[in-house]
Amino acid sequence: MDPRAATTPDPPYWCVVFTSLRAAGNEAEYGEAAGRMAELARGMPGFLGMESVRDADGVGITVSYWESEEAIRRWREHAEHRVVQKAGYDRFYEWFELRVGRVERARSFRR
Repeated sequence: MDPRAATTPDPPYWCVVFTSLRAAGNEAEYGEAAGRMAELARGMPGFLGMESVRDADGVGITVSYWESEEAIRRWREHAEHRVVQKAGYDRFYEWFELRVGRVERARSFRR
């Protein structure tokens, strides 16, 4: 199994899709914050996994997977996450889109 792909249970479960364009500068601070948020999310009850990519122009997509809407709400409202969310508005991103959905079907292929 490729470690870059999240391992999720059989549906249903939930996903949060975060698409963003990074602002110039703050690379070290952003990297530290992003690493901490990934570590923190992995420890949250209901967290199932995460996948993240960013292109050379700074546009990225991170998808996190959760057992329930309640687990997503707890993550959104976590105090340390709230601080980093504010930094996202203030200095980390030019723009972002956040989408939440319920995964009803999933398929996998591995050679």
